[in-house]
Amino acid sequence: MLLHATIIVLLVLGGLIVAARLFEGSFIYFPTRHPSGRWDTSAFGIEPQDVWLTTSDGVRIHGWFLGGEDEPITLLYFHGNGGNITDRIEKLTLLRNLRASVFIIDYRGYGRSEGRPNEKGLYRDADAAYEYLTKERGTNAGSIVVYGASLGGAVAVDIASRKPVGGVILESTFTSARAMALKVLPVIPPALYLRTGFDSLEKIRKVRTPLLMIHGSDDTTVPTAMGRELFAAANEPKRFVEIAHAQHNDVFWVAREEYLRVIGIFLAELEGNAEPQQAGSSGQANET
Repeated sequence: MLLHATIIVLLVLGGLIVAARLFEGSFIYFPTRHPSGRWDTSAFGIEPQDVWLTTSDGVRIHGWFLGGEDEPITLLYFHGNGGNITDRIEKLTLLRNLRASVFIIDYRGYGRSEGRPNEKGLYRDADAAYEYLTKERGTNAGSIVVYGASLGGAVAVDIASRKPVGGVILESTFTSARAMALKVLPVIPPALYLRTGFDSLEKIRKVRTPLLMIHGSDDTTVPTAMGRELFAAANEPKRFVEIAHAQHNDVFWVAREEYLRVIGIFLAELEGNAEPQQAGSSGQANET
């Protein structure tokens, strides 16, 4: 009887491993493809410039550029694993009010971008966006702040570990794909089935630029403790802001004013126009 039960358990675990390897991408990426989405931005009072890029492996991707030539900071925005760029319209609109241009891309397989998402592909997409800013638009690398939300944080950390940037903002970002897999399937070693790495914990040690991390106190998708572990591995100067009562996807909505305030302070400090301040003074956030 014990042998029979053991065989059943092993078969179930084996099936889970095979399924995880075969459908790995389906467990990580949840894109919304065009025409789904809020592509008519007129109701939000913005007219983003459509940007089409070709990556180093020949994939055509799409992005939006919002801004002009005079803003001192350009935010290179990498969104999370779900939806597409149209789901971030409200946030993009308000970030524009912080004297910053914003360039957001849809990864391959998202929105109007071609291809299928995978880890190396997302890094190539980010490189194409960076090259567009620095080469086609002539943006100074020191004025580029890479901004990553959730999965986008892994993309932001990767590019900041390899290329010069002026700053990094991470929102609700995990340490690695394996750490997230252990959270979901703690009984199966991720090395048996997971090829995706997104090892921000290792890469962030190579980032030598000011860092702002924002995390919700009630995040159960990427626990706050995981965000703090990533923060602990980062180099100075760095700042961790915990938004009270916020979960994984609602940090911006729970404390919009505080959210924008701490980012505004961070960007102003990068410009050299503000002295360091306590970002959590309103009582809605705790700063480290």
